[in-house]
Amino acid sequence: MRVASITRKSKETNITVNLNIDGSGESKINCGIGFLDHMLELFAFWGHFDLEITTFEADLKVDIHHTNEDLGIVLGQVFKEALGNKAGINRLGSMSVPMEDATANVAVDISGRGSFKLSMDLTIPGNNPQSQDNYDLKYAEHFFEAFAKQLGMNLNIKIDNPSPDLHATLEPVFKSLGKALDIATQIDPRRRGIPSTKGVID
Repeated sequence: MRVASITRKSKETNITVNLNIDGSGESKINCGIGFLDHMLELFAFWGHFDLEITTFEADLKVDIHHTNEDLGIVLGQVFKEALGNKAGINRLGSMSVPMEDATANVAVDISGRGSFKLSMDLTIPGNNPQSQDNYDLKYAEHFFEAFAKQLGMNLNIKIDNPSPDLHATLEPVFKSLGKALDIATQIDPRRRGIPSTKGVID
């Protein structure tokens, strides 16, 4: 089974993440940021990942920046450890999920080269997602960037017709990410060895 557990302690946070990639979508998440807890529950459910996150210490009295970013770091690290040498995985995955008028398109490549790009048209009046429960779009971007870089994943997100409701904009993103990452991490029985012409994924 592809499982891993990582604890990361810094001066600002103390976070433990337990992961089973080949799970059933069960989650127990308490990172101290209610909105992000909900988004990660959706991510785990749609990705069929068993995910447990506990934040023992958080710098929430200042703001949510450190906890939010550090959680992305640990989540990326635990996925990378659970995947091991990545032998046999599909490596690539993509998914589109709608919610109301918004549609999230997520593409991933577990290439060993971590990168993140978010594209959305904010020139249409009223389409700029507003902060919800002290969480806003910039925090989501910091989370995704940390997650992608630590996992070594090329993560591209495109949001069509974003909603001023941040929940309606980000919920399909986290669902799409769960589905896309599930596809990318599944084992292809036809694949023998590392899914790279180089023979290695760092």
